[in-house]
Amino acid sequence: MRKLDTKTIVVASHNAGKIQEIRDLIGPLGFAAKSAADLNFVEPDETGTTFEENAAIKALASAHASGLPALSDDSGLVIDALGGDPGVYTANWAEKPDGSRDFAMAMQKVEAALEKAGAASPESRTARFVSVLCLAWPDGHTEFFRGEVEGTVVWPPRGTQGFGYDPVFQPEGYDTTFGEMSAGQKHGWKHGDSQALSHRARAFKTFVETCLEA
Repeated sequence: MRKLDTKTIVVASHNAGKIQEIRDLIGPLGFAAKSAADLNFVEPDETGTTFEENAAIKALASAHASGLPALSDDSGLVIDALGGDPGVYTANWAEKPDGSRDFAMAMQKVEAALEKAGAASPESRTARFVSVLCLAWPDGHTEFFRGEVEGTVVWPPRGTQGFGYDPVFQPEGYDTTFGEMSAGQKHGWKHGDSQALSHRARAFKTFVETCLEA
């Protein structure tokens, strides 16, 4: 594993919610981080079929464009009753004809698919959020960190916190959705803690332990 020896990196994302979550997690560690959106980098086409492939595409694009290490996240909601969908296409399910994204529409699409599959009980609506972080260097070296959190898809959506599908995902062991949790509650982790709740926080915890700690 290659250690990260700089405190200046690029957050390889154009997703405002994701950028904020990564900044919330990385900020306390003393990093100066600008996003690919801040730097007006072209958003690369995510042509991969796995979270790892798409995370690498984004991180390498920003690392090459900036000359700095870049940290990306590719994440999604994997629903058992839907054969793993929407999975790596989680954001695509929210796309509108004009190219914008509507996650209220996406959540309705998920619910319609679950109803069609006959998944009415909580036991038949099991799912997990997956996050894969990729840290890429300008020379092409990459490191990957994966985090997952198990839960259930609920309906109707609950809460206005977070972003994306958070209002319909209730993590295992909790009676609230990610959409009803503050950022601190959702992540459930800060540097030095042993536990992490969200998929992104779990991946980030592994990143810190692998690339930042001696």
